[in-house]
Amino acid sequence: MSTTSEAPLGVVGVVDAVTAQLRGRILSGAIRSGSPITEAAVSQSFGVARPSAKAAIEQLVASGLLVRTAHRSARVVDIDSVTVRDVYRTRTRLESAALRELAASKNVPAAALAANAEIMAMPGGPDPATVAPDLRFHTALIDALDSERTGRMYRSVLDEVRLCMAQVQGRRLLDAADIAAQHADILDAVASGDGERAAALLEAHLSSAEDRLVEALDAD
Repeated sequence: MSTTSEAPLGVVGVVDAVTAQLRGRILSGAIRSGSPITEAAVSQSFGVARPSAKAAIEQLVASGLLVRTAHRSARVVDIDSVTVRDVYRTRTRLESAALRELAASKNVPAAALAANAEIMAMPGGPDPATVAPDLRFHTALIDALDSERTGRMYRSVLDEVRLCMAQVQGRRLLDAADIAAQHADILDAVASGDGERAAALLEAHLSSAEDRLVEALDAD
């Protein structure tokens, strides 16, 4: 008789499916910041057992989309100015280091070029549709390092990055053409081997999004 404590594959699949659907609802804004997420509600909404609902909630707590305090239900994390600044500055540290390394070998990631081409093809003006290719652009910079641990570290804040980006574009604060132009300048600096310039351009690029979102949140 097996003594393993691992969950059956079917249960794991159910948990992952519920987690993915909950994540999508949170990132799309269908479930608002601060909303409680209870095991009972998840179980009823998705027609799954309470243990599976609990496991899905815990996955989202671990990824930073939900928070849980003692003796309280989990709730969707509130995106406030402190959170935004910490998330964006964490991104800047990781991506700046990646750009310096890529520039040293003049390695321009093909995936970053492809993602930016998608943004360039969009109509001018702010558009929530830029979130997905924008995130692919930035993730491509990290993935080009071919470092499992760096990639894992970056992805540990990825859901919070998505939530912040969705908030930025949901408020129509950033223009698609501006995003594409700034991305192109960053890649040009990498192609020329100027890592410091690439890092400086990235910092300005992310700071702009950070400042606009913080300003909008503070106004609310």
